[in-house]
Order: sequence, then structure tokens, then C-alpha cells
Amino acid sequence: MDDTTDRPRRPDGTDATAISARLAAQIQGEITAAGGRLPFDRFMEMALYAPGLGYYVAGAVKLGRGGDFVTAPEISPLFGRCLAAQCAEVLERLGGGDLLELGAGTGTLAVEVLHALEHRDALPGRYLILEPSPDLQERQRMLIQERIPHLAERCVWLTRLPSHLRGVVLANEVLDAMPVHRFSIRADGGIDEVFVAECAGDLREVTAPARSSGLADAVAALHAEGFARAPGYGSEINLRLPPWMKALGDTLDAGLVLLVDYGYPRPAYYQPDRTMGTLMCHLRHRVHGDPYTHIGLQDITAHVDFTAVAEAGVAAGFDLAGFTTQASFLIGCGIDRILSDAPDAFDLTPGAKQLLLPAIMGERFKAMGLTKGIEEALCGFAIRDLSGRL
Repeated sequence: MDDTTDRPRRPDGTDATAISARLAAQIQGEITAAGGRLPFDRFMEMALYAPGLGYYVAGAVKLGRGGDFVTAPEISPLFGRCLAAQCAEVLERLGGGDLLELGAGTGTLAVEVLHALEHRDALPGRYLILEPSPDLQERQRMLIQERIPHLAERCVWLTRLPSHLRGVVLANEVLDAMPVHRFSIRADGGIDEVFVAECAGDLREVTAPARSSGLADAVAALHAEGFARAPGYGSEINLRLPPWMKALGDTLDAGLVLLVDYGYPRPAYYQPDRTMGTLMCHLRHRVHGDPYTHIGLQDITAHVDFTAVAEAGVAAGFDLAGFTTQASFLIGCGIDRILSDAPDAFDLTPGAKQLLLPAIMGERFKAMGLTKGIEEALCGFAIRDLSGRL
């Protein structure tokens, strides 16, 4: 019986299973070219971002009820309205400026932030969007044109970071999708790296002495701090974070980089009982731990080491403006007042609970602010600053 009608398809009708097979073949080709073992970060990069094939750049529905996961902007418009409050504060102190959103998803956050800033009479000069997915770019344009057509001219899509920016950079659930290296500790205390190999047409992971540039030194630095020492301990480390942060530092002349994501300070990230790391995959609202299935059809993420983010930010010339939970950040931005002033407050209350409750998003997600040229405290970190835990 022909079962092609049951196969997953992208919005353009393309057979997603065939796309996945092409991506797997491309990865296997790289494994062969690399001598039989591919560093995990390169595998993750290809699975997520290979041109035309990777999860984030192919056309499959990713966000929302029909996708694989839901982010805060889709849960409630209150999230974007609160971020707008923080943006307005920074833009006022700078005397104006632009906003830059990294990875704008469906465009929902852009719509809510712009709409709320218009209501506050604090619109930016431009709303820049750096989005690697052509498919998502088109969805963002359509949503912005549908919801706020009178503000569409302010929106500009970029293919690379601008050379100069004064304003705010927004990165909601961006860091967790950056490719990571994975490592494990041998019985003799040596450092192994996790590689991806091919066996009988399937992908599997193998370990061997670390060979990726900087990995052994980075894990040794963790050892010096007392982390990740036990034989058998395995985790991840984001070696791409420092150059990424440096690029942001070179771009932002003055303003705020606001990062919201799930993660921990380093002592919690590498706590002794977290022996398998934090890597996880999302497929149709289910979470599992096998990145080698459904290649290109599922999200692959790792939690964020916010201590590493702060260190990279300071090294790139930023000041650490604050670090707190998502709940505390939203409260600092006035979510209670924004909710009470909303004409549809009753309808917004369930979403507010999802954003704020500790067991859902309130404590799991964190917010970090990195600034240049701003001396005053920021409202989002006024309620509870946890920078001392980094």
C-alpha cells in the first residue's frame, strides 16, 4: 500500500522524509571526509542549519500548536509587551535608536513589541530582524503586514549583523539553539570528545580523545573550578559563544543586549548529578534525547551556561546589567500593571500564569542584560538580581 499520504510534509508540499534522507546523506558524506568521525557541534550545525535542509532553514512548521514547541511570545502577548517596557526605557536613555531581533520565529514578538512601543509613543527608528530561514522570513513579513501594516516599513530583514547599532538587541531562545561540543570524562580523568560516526547506514555517537580546537582547555578550566571531574561525567560546552558575543560587541555601540532562555549558572549547569548533560530534542511537543533520529525534522537544543554568557559578554566589552528569572524580569517590567490595564485581562490570565509560574516557565527561563553606555539600573532586573550566583 502507498503510504506517502502519511508522510510529514512541509507547507510547500515537499516530502519532509525525503528532505531528511538528503540531509542524513550529506552528514554521512561529511563524516567520511572527516575520516569517519564528525565533531558533534558540526553535526548539530548541519542538522539545524544546513542550507535548504536543516531544521531551522527548511520549510517545516516549527512553532505553535502545529509545530514542535511553543515559545513565550506565542503563549501570551504579555511577554512582548513586557519586553517593550524594557526596550522603551533603554531607548529613552539613549535618546532613540533601533531594535534588532535575532531569530524572530513566527514574527509574533516583533508584532507585540512594536505595537506596545507605539502605544508608549516610543517606537524605534527601525526594527531589524536577523533571520537565517527564508521560510520564517516570509512568515514574519506576512504576519507583520497582517497585524501592523502601518508599521511594516520600519521592519528590515538582514543577512548579517549591522556594522553599528544604538538600541536594543533581543535574543529570545537563541542561545539554546547554538551548536555545542559534547565531552565526557574517562576513568583515568582524561577528556574525551563526543563524535558522530556512521554504522550500517545509521548515525551513532562515539567518544575519542578531544581534538576540536579549544575543547580540552575549556574542560580543563571547568576542572580547575571544581566542575565536571568525575569519571563518566558528560555534558556540553558552547565554544562558539565567545566569538558570537564579540560580534555583538563590535555591532552595538550603545544600548542593551537582552537574552532570554532556559539555563543555569555554571555551578548548577555542571552540578555533580547532572551526569548526562542537558541536550534534548523537540518533536511534535514531545521531548526526547536522541538527536540521531528525524534528522532535520526535530529541534536539538542544550541549556545555556549563563556564567559563560556573562564572561563572554564582559570580554566583548559589555557590562553585566543583571541576571534573573523570567518571572522576576517580567514583574520588574510591570506585567501586573500591563495585565490589569488590558481590556481582555481575563483571557490573558492563563498565559500570564504559564509565563510566571516556577514549574512552567517562570523559574526555568532566565533573563540576562548586557549593556554599553548605560549606567542606570534596568527595570527588568530591579526586583531580583541573581548576578551573584553566576
